[in-house]
This record gives sequence, C-alpha cells and structure tokens, in this order.
Amino acid sequence: MERTKHHLLKDILVIALLAVIAGAHGWEDMENYGISKLTWLQKFLKLPNGIPSDDTFRRVFEKLEPKIFEQKLAQWINQLIGSIDQEVIPIDGKSLRGSYDRTKGVKNLHLVTAWASEHRLVLGQVKVEDHSNEITAILALLELIDITGAIITIDAMGTQTEIVRLIRQKKADYVVTLKSNHPTLYSVSQKDEVQ
Repeated sequence: MERTKHHLLKDILVIALLAVIAGAHGWEDMENYGISKLTWLQKFLKLPNGIPSDDTFRRVFEKLEPKIFEQKLAQWINQLIGSIDQEVIPIDGKSLRGSYDRTKGVKNLHLVTAWASEHRLVLGQVKVEDHSNEITAILALLELIDITGAIITIDAMGTQTEIVRLIRQKKADYVVTLKSNHPTLYSVSQKDEVQ
C-alpha cells in the first residue's frame, strides 16, 4: 500500500536537514525538496521506497525526543568541524523578530546561540524559557556542546561565577564583559584602571 512504506530514519533526517538548510518551512516542503533532488539524494542515501511523504516526516519528528535529537545534532556538527582549539566561540542571546503573537499573548522566541566564528557555524542553540533568563540558557547550552580548547566570549549578562566555573570545567578559556551589574568587582577593576 502507498501509505505503509518503510523508510530509513537516516534518510528522513538527512532529507529534512538539507531541506531546512535550503529554506524549507514545513513537512510538505521537505517532501517536495526530496522529490526535486531525488537523483542527487540517491547517490548517498538508500531510499528503499523513494521519498517519504509529508505525513511521514511529521510523524517521525513527533516521535523524536527534542533534547536527545539536539544533542546528537551537536555531536554530529562537532565531528564535522573537528577541533575548535583556540577558536573564538561567542555566546549571545537574541529574540527572533516576528516570533510573537499579541492576540494569543505569545512572547518573542528568545534563543541563546554558540557560534563557531572560524567555521561560520552554529554549534548549538537553547531557548530561553518563559519566566527565566539567559543565564540558565547559557548553562544549558554549555552542557550541550564540546568547547574544549575554545575561547568563549559572553556579554555582561553571562558574567556569572557558575558560567565561568563550567567553562573552566570543560577545559576552555573565556572573555567576559564586566559592567556595573557586578558593583563590587566593577569598582575594583575601575580602581585598578586609575592606578
């Protein structure tokens, strides 16, 4: 039957990833991408029953555990880029424009992102949960990615002992911004500048 075809998980994930990189916004776009690139995809995917349907893409992604999928994707990216020794990795939070809905009371989606500067690649992203702030999201992001040997840069929001401790624990260096949000340390640094 047309609707009981079996597909390999690897094939589904690769097509979905490539489709999103190419600008896909939904399940139908993933199917259409696969159909339009079938000849090329057959060079490196098995595709025993052709391109999965949009419903298949949807059902598979509904079953995936997002945190585990995110970890596996981060591991794959780390394998692709290899060593990030001495690479600058800025970690920063941004709100996505247009992601709010005033009528439904939905706030902007706010993400914290780790960017591999030299490779021009996102190493990982974590959503800042409602009623939370970037600090907890930065900690979650640092747990998610391998930063061994990297130089992490964070703005003043991330200048927290917990965050710095985790960076050092993961064998990376850091450059953090110091502002008056830490009055004692800030006043000491100001005195050192004057002398």
